[in-house]
Amino acid sequence: MLLLVGGAFAGAVNAMAGGGSMLTVPLLDLAGVPGVAANGSNRVGILTSNISSLQSYRSEGVRIPGGLLAIMAPAIAGSLVGAYGISRLTDDTFRTVFGLIMIPLILLTIFKPKVKTQSERWPTGVTVAVFFCIGLYAGAIQAGVGLVLLAALSRSGFDLVTANVVKVIFIFFATCIALPVFIFNGDVRWGPAFLLAVGLTIGGWVGAKFAVRGGEKWIRIVMIIAAIALALNLLGFWDWLF
Repeated sequence: MLLLVGGAFAGAVNAMAGGGSMLTVPLLDLAGVPGVAANGSNRVGILTSNISSLQSYRSEGVRIPGGLLAIMAPAIAGSLVGAYGISRLTDDTFRTVFGLIMIPLILLTIFKPKVKTQSERWPTGVTVAVFFCIGLYAGAIQAGVGLVLLAALSRSGFDLVTANVVKVIFIFFATCIALPVFIFNGDVRWGPAFLLAVGLTIGGWVGAKFAVRGGEKWIRIVMIIAAIALALNLLGFWDWLF
């Protein structure tokens, strides 16, 4: 129930803004899936929820923009490198790294990106480098990559609704590259992964509709509070306090 309900909530968050994996990876950890395997198992639901979100966006009449090669190609390359690198970490190291990374990602959740004008957009070379690095992070950690993507895509000139669609496509392809690496290394626990995927897929469909029609304010507030609590849990704060 924890994985189903938490997955549905996180799927909606992912579709509307990003950062749902800041909740689902710690939830998998709480459910008994060790750190690196939790990271890998989370990717199953990320894949299905992004398919669901994309179909939901299309049903709302949002079109997929063209000219995405400069974004997708470096992202795919970066994802493969990132997934392989993160699989070398121990579970305890991953928990610490993940907990530390969540703090700046929470700040990205609070401060929404603004769309830049034509004169403020990055040149092609910078765009390729930026999205390779984002792909590297997506392959390695995944959590919060949607927030990073929205900031980068808005700087590339996309409005926030279109940026959400591009974000979904980006994460889909990055996950297609990264997930087989985790499967090959035995870092997917299929039972918990399936339960979480069901919740994420449902949430992804609903969240995409909310993103088009408005209504992300309160879900973002709850997500920030939950993410802070879970980050402190991963860093052992509650054990130290009590």
